[in-house]
Formats: sequence, C-alpha cells, structure tokens
Amino acid sequence: MLSIKSALAKPFAKRIYKKIQKWANNPEKTQEKVFQDLISSAASTRFGEDHDFVSINSHEDFVKRVPVRDYEALRPYVDRMVAGEENILWKGKPIYFAKTSGTTSGAKYIPITKESMPSHVKAARNAILMYIHETGNTQFVNGKMIFLQGSPILNDKNGVKLGRLSGIVAHYVPKYLQKNRLPSWETNCIDDWETKVDAIVEETLPENMTIISGIPSWVQMYFEKLIQKTGQPVGEIFKNFNLFIFGGVNYEPYKTKFENLIGRKVDSIELYPASEGFFAFQDKQNEKGMLLQLNSGIFYEFIKADEFFNENPKRITIKDVDVGINYVMIISTNAGLWAYNIGDTVQFTSTKPYRVVVSGRIKHFISAFGEHVIGKEVEQAIQEAIVDTEVSVTEFTVAPQINPNEGLPYHEWFIEFEKEPEDLSVFAKKIDASLQKQNVYYFDLIEGSVLQTLRITKVKKDGFKNYMKSIGKLGGQNKLPRLSNDREIVKDFPFIF
Repeated sequence: MLSIKSALAKPFAKRIYKKIQKWANNPEKTQEKVFQDLISSAASTRFGEDHDFVSINSHEDFVKRVPVRDYEALRPYVDRMVAGEENILWKGKPIYFAKTSGTTSGAKYIPITKESMPSHVKAARNAILMYIHETGNTQFVNGKMIFLQGSPILNDKNGVKLGRLSGIVAHYVPKYLQKNRLPSWETNCIDDWETKVDAIVEETLPENMTIISGIPSWVQMYFEKLIQKTGQPVGEIFKNFNLFIFGGVNYEPYKTKFENLIGRKVDSIELYPASEGFFAFQDKQNEKGMLLQLNSGIFYEFIKADEFFNENPKRITIKDVDVGINYVMIISTNAGLWAYNIGDTVQFTSTKPYRVVVSGRIKHFISAFGEHVIGKEVEQAIQEAIVDTEVSVTEFTVAPQINPNEGLPYHEWFIEFEKEPEDLSVFAKKIDASLQKQNVYYFDLIEGSVLQTLRITKVKKDGFKNYMKSIGKLGGQNKLPRLSNDREIVKDFPFIF
C-alpha cells in the first residue's frame, strides 16, 4: 500500500519535470535572461560601478569589462564583505559565508546570498524528483536517509553566519523530511570525523535506511565500519537501501568496490554541488553526464583548457560549446561572483540538453613533459584496467617521477588496493595502454622513448585515510587530488610498502 508521501511524490515530480524541461529546451534564451538579470541587479554595487555594468548589454561587453578572476584576484572585494561592508559584489550583505580550505589561498570565504541559497537546496531536491519521474520508484521516501556532511554549527563573521556549505544546507531540510533524516543534530555536530562516523554507525544500524548520500571516499569509510561491526554487506544490513546519491568525485573508480561492500547493485544519482553554486545533477539513469543548471542564477562561460594559460583565451557561452572538449568553467552568480574561475574542468556529453561531466581541476594535471594528462583520463584508465577482473582499488593518486635513480622518467601511480592484481606489471601496462589511447601527447612521449611505462607503488591499507588525517583534512568535503604536476603529496609519503 502506498503511503501519503509516496502518493504525493509522483505528481510533484511530474510538475518539477515539466518546469525543468521548459528551460532545458530553451537554453540560450534562459541563459540570456539570467545574464541580464545579474547585470541589472548588481549595477549599483561597488563591483558593478568599478566595471561599468550600466553600459554592459551583451556578453561581448562583459568580456571587455570583466576579466576572469580566481579567488585571490577577487579577494580585495571579498575581504571588504567579510569586514562587514554592504553592496560590494552583490546588493546588501550575504546571508552566509561558506568557508572552504583553498590549496593556495588558505581559508576562502565564498558568499551565499538570499537569492543564491534556494538553488543549493532545490537542485538536490529536483535531482531526486527527476529520478522519481523517470523510474516511478517512490518506496525510498518512507525510509530514513543520511547525508554524510560537515558540522551544522555556524559561527558569526561581522553579522554574517559562517560555516561549511554542507553544514549550512543542513539548516534547510524541508519539514516533511526532517523525521526521515539522519544523523541526529548532536551527531552531526561532532568535529572529529572518525568519532562522527562511529556515532553514525550506531545511530543508523537499527533504522530502515533507504537513501545514503555523500562523497564516495567517506561513504566507503562508513560502509566498512558497518561491515566490520555486523559481518554483513550493507545491502543485507539495510534491505531497503536502493538509492545512493553522491558528488564531489568521479564514482567510476569506486563502483566495483561499492558493489562489493553493498553486495548488490543500487541506483545512483550524481550531483555537482560546490560552495560557489549547485551546477548540475544527473537527470537520466541511462544518459552520461549531468544536466547543467541554466536557470539557477548562474551565467556560464567556458574556455578551452588547452588555451586557458594563453595571454587572452577566448571566452564562449553555451551556444558555442562542443561535445568532448575539455573546458575550464567560468561562472557569474547571484551570490556576486563575477567571471569567476572555480578551478574545475568539464566536458559536455550532450548539447540537447546540455549535460556535463567533471573532467578534473585546471591545476590538477601532469604535464612535466608536455603530456597534459588530466583527472578524467587517469580515472578512465584505471577503470578500463579493472573491467572484467577481480581487482578492487580503494584510492589512488598519480605524480611524475622526473629524476629516477635509473632509466627514463615515468608517471608513478600510488594505489591502495583492496584486492591486488595477480601481476602488477601487466596491470600497469593495461593502465598505460588506456592512457596512450586517450592522450596523444602521452602516446608520443612513450613511443619517442621520452617516458617509460608508468610504475605502480603500492600504498598500505588506510594509507590515504591516514595521510588525509595527518594533514587535517579527513572527512567533510575534503578530497584527495587524483594527480598533481609535482611530488608534493608523495615526497614524504610514509604509507607505502
């Protein structure tokens, strides 16, 4: 028998589906309206006056007046907002600052305004509603759901609340979901990640868990603790668990491991949230990529990644993007970020409608020899090497070895296996072959005897977890970089065999 919640979910999902189709089928018009609204709303702000917003009528005008900036370049404006000034990047004051730990900037304070906050909440809700509309599955709405996230405790910064994005969003759970939601407020407030996960295990074990959500690497830790405590796979512990919602990293390298931990397949929904905005979510179970949110107060520009470091790279809008090209995504938002480089690279999988996959970080690549290998390529390579084998990988990162003790330089892969390949050198060759197939520059370097085939260094069990703990970045929204252009992460890495 259907519960009231289940019965109401389908018509609500249908209504939201129709709304989404309306803007998704009119992408250029939708983005043009967002652009004009942003410019007119911010014309009398400090930033708007400094950049002559009143005379901006087109994207071309915008490009001439507003340069691309990262956080450091925008920081003089942000610092004034943090100090309590009004009308700086957006009208009035922000309602929150989402605090993130930047790799180069120390702490970053990303503004969230009353105009931008709703899209952070609605996009996650809409992702679930699109899933309901497509599959007809509503059983999970009657069970308990969990999102592994940061503490909801907020501090005050000159009259503006300050916290982690996931902690801020925790304050916006709809009333009809509050009884279904775990962990409890008290558990969510625990700072130490391992203590928190232990408490979540105790709290969720007796419950009918139907949705589990979070960054895959940290959900994996939760699953392993559940299995350790009960001796059963997660799918047996929670018999009605049938929807996994994730974001933050590519799920593919974790997929085999997760199916083993759960003991069966479950449906999944991929999200693309960030402190700067909620950019995309998976709208179809059998389509590659996530639907770009074109109607959420965010105006998108794109720069080809291989041109990004040129002196004056071309900035294009959605109407000029092509499928399969690696782009740096630039955003302007109703939180007051203008031509802002969030550091992510994306590739379009479709332009009808506009769907993207996150391909990496513009700063996370290996090009020590001109190969420009990116995150998507290393993730696909390891995935292809695992297919049709029993091999299971927990985590990995890649770094160049420029000055080996002997022989040619190479890419060194630091891999933590749950189940190792029978022959490590054969496995390395499989990964290498996939990389050569994907990246012509890497192929040329191997063929031209500039590089030798990659080498694998085995990482001890929990090595990466212990590394993240040692640098104070265990849990929450923190993620291990898949690859880097130097050996900063691995130079003193103590967790190898």
